[in-house]
Amino acid sequence: MNQSDRILELARHQRVLRAADVRQKGWQSQLLQSLHQAGKLRRVARGLYSLPDAELTEHQGALEVCQRVPKAVLCLLSALQFHELGTQMPHEVWIALPEGTQTPALGHPPVRVARLRGAAYSEGIETMASQGVSIRVYSAAKTVTDCFKFRNKIGLDVALEALKDAWRKRKITMAELKHFARINRVEKVMQPYLEAVVA
Repeated sequence: MNQSDRILELARHQRVLRAADVRQKGWQSQLLQSLHQAGKLRRVARGLYSLPDAELTEHQGALEVCQRVPKAVLCLLSALQFHELGTQMPHEVWIALPEGTQTPALGHPPVRVARLRGAAYSEGIETMASQGVSIRVYSAAKTVTDCFKFRNKIGLDVALEALKDAWRKRKITMAELKHFARINRVEKVMQPYLEAVVA
């Protein structure tokens, strides 16, 4: 098996390949371009490749962003979609970045950035594997409290729907919600809604 065959095999396993993935194996990353020109790989985005017949998933945009922006954490509407909460179908990939981080210039897929600092950024991150790619996403409870924190951007109705759906599906506990509400400084805002949801 030559390097090109090994790269194609890795593409079958991972679905989305970066040049860094190829170099990490000790293979020549220039082969990605050659395989693309030969029609054996499709260029999904700048620096990202997949097999031409690879099935794109609803999380494809999130996969691409997480591959290209190492500090990105899926948040808000994208995290709700990832956790299958609510009815939102975002047209952009919503990511959280630490305050002071440069906004990534990706072009495609479109990205919306929420700036968070300290524990509001670092707490509640779960690392999931999807199609051989690691995705960092906030937990369901952290996502719900983030929705209340950013209710002016996404709408209070979205935050309430997320809270009710997550509670109904038992993806959150009251202790988790209170913990993240304290970190996000939305305890007083959320209190009446938390009382209503458990009533």
